[in-house]
Amino acid sequence: MDARRKKQRKLSNGSEAEVSSAEWEFINMTKQEEDLIFRMYRLVGDRWDLIAGRIPGRKAEEIERFWIMRHREDGFATY
Repeated sequence: MDARRKKQRKLSNGSEAEVSSAEWEFINMTKQEEDLIFRMYRLVGDRWDLIAGRIPGRKAEEIERFWIMRHREDGFATY
């Protein structure tokens, strides 16, 4: 697999696992959720756990994956 497409993330036990963005499914967000994510990102940056705490039923990993997939071409743009 292409090394550029692999991401690393820390697991709760401190070990690292590689996650391939090619295997990710697109996450559907409502317009309200998208708007809140964009506004929260401007305020707190990539503190996904803090952002996810404001959206009931969403995990920090989902929010981060949504953000990465949405901004794949242009990187982490600020809005």
